[in-house]
Amino acid sequence: LFSGQGVDEPLSDTGFRQADAAGVFLSNMKFTHVFSSDLLRAKQASASCGKNKFCKDLEIKYDARLRERKYGIAEGRPLSDLKAMAKAAGEQCPSFTPSGGETLNEVRERARDFFEFLCQLAVEAGQNKQETHSAASNSLGRSEVQSVFPWTDHCGEPELNSDNSGASKQLDANILVVSHGAYMRNWFVYFVSDLKCTLPKTLTKSQLSSVSPNTGVSHFVIKLDKEKILRPEINCVCLNQDSHL
Repeated sequence: LFSGQGVDEPLSDTGFRQADAAGVFLSNMKFTHVFSSDLLRAKQASASCGKNKFCKDLEIKYDARLRERKYGIAEGRPLSDLKAMAKAAGEQCPSFTPSGGETLNEVRERARDFFEFLCQLAVEAGQNKQETHSAASNSLGRSEVQSVFPWTDHCGEPELNSDNSGASKQLDANILVVSHGAYMRNWFVYFVSDLKCTLPKTLTKSQLSSVSPNTGVSHFVIKLDKEKILRPEINCVCLNQDSHL
C-alpha cells in the first residue's frame, strides 16, 4: 500500500528486523551526522543507528525535506489502484501524479534543496577542521573517519584515497541519511542527470530507476570545492545494497 506522507504508520515486525540488520551492518561506520525523514517509519529505522558504537552521542536530525513522495488520493491504496488511475489519465507510473500528490519535479526539488544544505554543512565542517587542526577535539568534522564501507570490496570498486600513497582518506563529513524509496529514486536521478554522478560499471539503467528494497543502503563519495559548492564531483560506490538482510 502507498503510505506516502499521509499514512504515518509504524514499522511492522519485519521492518524492525530489517532496520536492526541494517544497524548492525553499519555498526563500525563512524558517522559525523545523522539525518532522517520525520515520518514515523523512518524515525524508527534511523533509531537502529543505536547499534553503532560511534553514533550513540549523535543527535538524529529530523527533516521534512526527506519525506516520501506525496501520493494524494492514492495513499493507503494498492499499486493496482495507482496504475488504474494512471491508465485512465493516459499516463504511466511512476511519472503519473494522482490528485493531491507531488510531481516528480517537486520531489526532485526537495532532494536538491536538502542536498545543497548537506554540501554547505560539509564545507563548514571542513573549514572548522582546518581552523582547529592542532587542537584535540571530537567535534564534527575534526576527526579521521572510516571511509571503507562493508560492501566496497564486494562491489569491486576501488577504495578512494586522499593521495597515491595508499593512506586512508580523511573525511570532513560522513553523513547517514534515512529516507524513503520513491524519494531516494528521484534523488539518484537528480545526481545522475543534473550532477553527472559516476556509476559503478556493473550498474544497469533498470537498477538505477528501481525503488530501493527495504533498508537498502547506497554509498556516495562526494568531493566538494568551496568555490563551486553546487557542482560537486559525485561517485556512486554502491546502490540499493541489501546484502545485510
